[in-house]
Amino acid sequence: MLDRRQFLRLGAGAGLLPLAGSCGREPSWQAAAWRKQARSRVAVLEAPSYEVALSERLRHGLRLFGLDLQGRRVVLKPNLVEFDPNSVINTHPAVIAAAVEAFLGLGAREVVVAEGPGHRRDNEYILSRSGLLPVLRERRVRYVDLNYDDVLPLALRSDFTELGRLYFPKTVLEADLLVSMPKLKTHHWAGVTLSMKNLFGVIPGSVYGWPKNALHWAGIDGSIVDIASTLPTPRFAIVDGILGMEGNGPIQGDPRRLGALILGDDFAAVDATCARLMRIDPVRVRYLAWAGRFLGNVEAERIEQIGERAEDYQQDFRVLPQFQGLKV
Repeated sequence: MLDRRQFLRLGAGAGLLPLAGSCGREPSWQAAAWRKQARSRVAVLEAPSYEVALSERLRHGLRLFGLDLQGRRVVLKPNLVEFDPNSVINTHPAVIAAAVEAFLGLGAREVVVAEGPGHRRDNEYILSRSGLLPVLRERRVRYVDLNYDDVLPLALRSDFTELGRLYFPKTVLEADLLVSMPKLKTHHWAGVTLSMKNLFGVIPGSVYGWPKNALHWAGIDGSIVDIASTLPTPRFAIVDGILGMEGNGPIQGDPRRLGALILGDDFAAVDATCARLMRIDPVRVRYLAWAGRFLGNVEAERIEQIGERAEDYQQDFRVLPQFQGLKV
């Protein structure tokens, strides 16, 4: 394990990491990276606004998956990128508050909120401006800045990039359950940003730069898959789709109401379902197509929809012109 001082020194060498992605070669993965099962389940829960009883809805959704939470340490990883009072960039604090209450109510020993923002280094600023700081204080929830957490190196279990290994925060690796809590958004480089892309925030900026430059240089799509395949922590996804973002996401897009929360324990299946809710074909999203080969289910026939009817919540999310080919 590296302490904070050691990996601050590593940050100076982050630019020495390979710049090439997996172009021109066939990527592979280890047997240990195989997560795909015969079928996956994804729950779509009605949530028309942030003022409804979200904690009760999430508790119901978690029970659908039979999670054993008794005595567990749960780490919630929301999406905190930047703050704009006229936009919907970040996971809404009401959803995070509801998740804290739901997990504790179902027996979790501790709930921690952790994020490594890719743009803002000043966590106090983004926590206070986003409205998350009072949520943490009122519920006495510990917050960890993953950009400066102690880290451990892990050899990659797949080679969609040529990075070879990545440093992961101790807080994430020691969790009994990691919960990715993204905002449902389009993305100007990846097409969509959901529970898998949200894992960029577990990669420490003090090692890899802002906004996680080494991952961008290595290839965003490949980095998404390599992170997801290598992270050993048990995981779950809660996607804030109450008010999403379309167009030039993940920061400069426009709000688009979907009115739902999307839950599941297969990130690929959750993200594929979210893409379909935005009328985007997940098979045409490069990193989802790759993930569908071994990390989880992307094909609609392999995903059992539970909760509400997904078709009732579909919205035609606008994408940038270069991603028009992703649309159904």
